[in-house]
Amino acid sequence: MISKQRIGLVGTGLMGQPVARRLAAAGYAVAVWNRSEHKARELEKYGVTIATSPARLVAETEVIICLLSDAEACNEVLFNESTLKAATQNSIIIMMSTLSPEIVIEQQEKASRKQLTYIDMPVSGGTHGAENGTLSLMAGGKIEHIDALRPLLSHLGKVTRVGEVGAGQLTKLANQIIVAGTLSLLSEAFTLAQKGGADPVQVREALLGGLADSTLLQQQGERMVEQDFTARGPAKWQLKDTRSTVALAQQLGLNLPVTETVNTLFSQMIEAGDGELDHCAIIRQIKRLNKLAI
Repeated sequence: MISKQRIGLVGTGLMGQPVARRLAAAGYAVAVWNRSEHKARELEKYGVTIATSPARLVAETEVIICLLSDAEACNEVLFNESTLKAATQNSIIIMMSTLSPEIVIEQQEKASRKQLTYIDMPVSGGTHGAENGTLSLMAGGKIEHIDALRPLLSHLGKVTRVGEVGAGQLTKLANQIIVAGTLSLLSEAFTLAQKGGADPVQVREALLGGLADSTLLQQQGERMVEQDFTARGPAKWQLKDTRSTVALAQQLGLNLPVTETVNTLFSQMIEAGDGELDHCAIIRQIKRLNKLAI
């Protein structure tokens, strides 16, 4: 079992904040680092300490959780020579950011050269799941390494080992295909219903419990019909993931026509200036295409 000491977290954004709070509440000594220090300072009242640099953080922790926004940030902050050199030997890096399988394999190789354990573990469930400890954690790595982390990770959600490093990110891309595609279809369904004269609020209510029911219909569908587009999962990051999926499919010689169409829709949405809105705001793009009021 991982000691309840020396847990480090890099990135205190929408997901990092609740993850740090939950681990601190579970009795772990949590230290964090964030580029915008004022965001990290908000965690001090929960007993979380603030590291002065990434190198200082990894030097003083046994388990490092990374929740930075993209591969560029991860490589710049954690996977540079000075930060990796500062890390305590045999420390564990848990990569919870959504990256590409190729990137995490490269990161694992760098970590291994410094005698660090690397776990590929993207998450799904959004801020709601992070706050309530109901995240889905998709783990790629050695069975024994993942099993040793289960007591710690049980405070965040359900851990499923899906294979070696890289498999976690493949699973997350599969997740993102489903999420982005379903949000696009919900947008079309509500737009059709409203244009035809039905009340989208009541249409959603009628669909709940039926075969079309889903977590997305329950949570994001409600936000769509209420036009609550405050970002919990910004559309710009959804586009990052659909682009990664399309690129990987091309590398594998696969034709994913639905995903390619969804990727185009999110590209258009971001080009229209909605990238900072929640990904459920894709309904605005469907309405925009149909020249309807948004």
